[in-house]
Amino acid sequence: MKKFLKYMSPFAPDQSGACSVFYELGGLIVICDAGGCAGNICGFDEPRWFEKKSAVFSAGLRDMDAIMGRDDKLIEKLSIAHSQLGGNFALIVSTPVPAIIATDLKSLERMGEKKLGIPCIAIDTTGTNYYDKGEEKAWYRLFERFAKESFEKKDGKIGIIGATPMETGYKNSSSLRNQLESIGLHNFVIYSMGSTIDDIQRASECEKNIVISLAGLKAAKYLKDKFNIPYEIAFPFIPEDIIKKASDYKDKKILIIRSQFAGNELRKQIGNGKNITCATWFMQDNDYANDGDVKLNGEDDLYELIKNEEFDLIIADSDALSLIKDAGFKGDFIDYPEFAVSGRIFD
Repeated sequence: MKKFLKYMSPFAPDQSGACSVFYELGGLIVICDAGGCAGNICGFDEPRWFEKKSAVFSAGLRDMDAIMGRDDKLIEKLSIAHSQLGGNFALIVSTPVPAIIATDLKSLERMGEKKLGIPCIAIDTTGTNYYDKGEEKAWYRLFERFAKESFEKKDGKIGIIGATPMETGYKNSSSLRNQLESIGLHNFVIYSMGSTIDDIQRASECEKNIVISLAGLKAAKYLKDKFNIPYEIAFPFIPEDIIKKASDYKDKKILIIRSQFAGNELRKQIGNGKNITCATWFMQDNDYANDGDVKLNGEDDLYELIKNEEFDLIIADSDALSLIKDAGFKGDFIDYPEFAVSGRIFD
């Protein structure tokens, strides 16, 4: 039972990741569920919910709706919501129920576009994967659907792909902008945070993209193939105090537990030595991993890793601290909150 959790809270699921990508873009977001998944997304996995408006609805599926596959009722509800609130697109996010009964999401897209007269996107999330899988699908569909026209390049313009509160730990785009400006960037757009659907449509204006999460890599490759926009990997959103504390241990044996690109960037900032191991609960691409880096498939993997290795420092979300201590760790610990793990943010 690899995903059975004895110490930690459940991680954010894929439908939450998909909603996070589209949250600020001015569309109608419908979570295809009976109400529970929508409550989880808005109450726990979307920190902007309490401060920034977005039209997020539950489909309110009843037992017979799910059993009989009454897609027409869902589209009718979506039509009523659109007539009252507007919206420049509609997003339908799948959850365990439509995944189990094999809802025809492509059919829902076609029905939605015909009824509403606006673009309609359905994301085939299942609730059984983590947030980054949902984000990966959402980023790709977002650019595939809206970034179609080729515009003239704007000198020095940079696109930031992959930034969501779950990935960065920041809910306000101003916090991200300040950090980017502090490293000398000024002409940039942070997709899905402080941006609009028009920014997505004009993605071809960028001379370069910076990909800050593995979930955004597939979309960046799509933009490179379609518009010849080169991309690079970076994660410029690590809090300075964490880098400063960790740098004191640069010659010690260190374990970093974070999403892959963030962990790699922190390792680089510390000293990039072979004494630093990066591990992640989420997606891992071997092309961006060092020898010895670990994909954690459950709490037992972390327990065994700590018991078998004598780390001097562990940098991770403190939600894992009780597990780490029970595994016999006697070294130092730096708390690096990861929103998809514990729901804690920096701003």
